[in-house]
Amino acid sequence: MGPDPYALRMARRVLGIVNTVFAVSASVLGSLYFFGADGYEPTTRTVHSNWWSILSLLAGIGAAVMLCWRHRWPTLVTAIAVVPSLVFVSDALAALISLAALAANRRDHVLWMGTAAVYAASTLTAWRDLRGSESIAGTFVTAETTAGQVVGAFVVAAIVTAIPLLVGIIRGVRGDLRRQQAHERELRAEMTRQEERSRIAREMHDVLGHRLSLLSLHAGALEVSSGEEPSRVEAARTVRTAARQSLEDLRQVIGVLRGGGEGTEGPRNGAARQPALNDLPNLVADSRKAGLVVDLTMLLEGADAAPPQLGTAAYRIVQEALTNVFRHAPGSPAAVSVRGGKESGLAIEVVNPLPAGPPAEPSPGSGTGLTGIGERVALLGGSVSAGPTDGGVFTLRVWLPWPRQ
Repeated sequence: MGPDPYALRMARRVLGIVNTVFAVSASVLGSLYFFGADGYEPTTRTVHSNWWSILSLLAGIGAAVMLCWRHRWPTLVTAIAVVPSLVFVSDALAALISLAALAANRRDHVLWMGTAAVYAASTLTAWRDLRGSESIAGTFVTAETTAGQVVGAFVVAAIVTAIPLLVGIIRGVRGDLRRQQAHERELRAEMTRQEERSRIAREMHDVLGHRLSLLSLHAGALEVSSGEEPSRVEAARTVRTAARQSLEDLRQVIGVLRGGGEGTEGPRNGAARQPALNDLPNLVADSRKAGLVVDLTMLLEGADAAPPQLGTAAYRIVQEALTNVFRHAPGSPAAVSVRGGKESGLAIEVVNPLPAGPPAEPSPGSGTGLTGIGERVALLGGSVSAGPTDGGVFTLRVWLPWPRQ
């Protein structure tokens, strides 16, 4: 079992905070050191300040504080951090720290311009340090000539500039590698999901498509052979129509599974489409032909302009509710109410009496109809309730928000 990703993120965050506190503190101390060294009087052992030295100190502290945002705005922070060393008498530590952040985020001409500016600031700082009687940089220079001091300043500046530059580049490359690996993992997971969806679509096409096609053919043959019996002809026609519609629905589902929107297996000749609110009367009419007594009430404002996802969801919810009436309460009437508009949302209610006596054995089904309704409603941010109520009736209530287009 690998490390916890959350723990790794928290550890990186804590480490980043510690690094920021250290960087800001070190830069502030460096500014205070330069402020004291610039105004120090060896004879009186006192520090004299003027408006220029105070301004230099404030600029250095300001650059140090800006290091808190060096990873969010590396270019801006680097541009600000070089000002105290280039314009005032201050150290270049803030500029060097910001250069590491810039190198971690940019590897283009902006980085090289920033590197040149930081190198110039570091050179000035090293030159000021070399002019002092005692200095860390002076230990690298043995020549007493001005030329030696100049060369020493350039060499020391190159060394101290190269260190944060390399650290930042390495950190940026490692970050790019982590992001690339995460992207590859996402792609592999998506490919696995796509392969699974394709497998399911293939099985549905081979099994359900074959059986529905046979059902449609047999119903058509029964319709022709029924002769002068209108009831049998009508029943066969209803079965054939339902089978054909089921085939179109199956093509749409297979298309969604394969990533084709409304279906790569359909629609054929533009006939198939996702159902909408205006298709609810046809759904109820088909249920009536199948023998279910249904009372439909529709009070809608702007049904023609309803978003497609809302119309499809409402159609499928009513379709599943009527299917449940067929399966669990055969022979019971159902009342369907669909009301709403853009301001109030869409309210769906399906009510049917519970069967008297022991419940009838339901017809074959997946047993996940209400679960599917709940999932569909949750995706749209709505609410659902279902169950027996007073008076011996089963009530399904759904509210869906009306998305704004």
